[in-house]
Amino acid sequence: MSEETGTPPDGPPRPIATPCIKVCVVDGESGLCLGCYRQLSEVAGWQRLTDEDRARIMTELPARRSRIRPEKLAMFG
Repeated sequence: MSEETGTPPDGPPRPIATPCIKVCVVDGESGLCLGCYRQLSEVAGWQRLTDEDRARIMTELPARRSRIRPEKLAMFG
C-alpha cells in the first residue's frame, strides 16, 4: 500500500466517506446544504480535505441541522 494515498499501488483509489445524499440545495439564510448540512466551501473542497478534517466535519453535521429553519427541511422528509 502506498503511504501517501492509502491505496494499493495498482488498485483503484480508496472511496472517500461523504455525507452527501444527493439533495444539493444551499440555504441562503444559513449557508448550509439542506441535504447534508455542509457549507458550500466544504462541499467544493471535500476531496482535498484530510480524512481527519472530513471526520471532524461529519461529527459536527447533526448539530448544524438546528441552524436551518424546520419548514425548509420539511420538504426533504
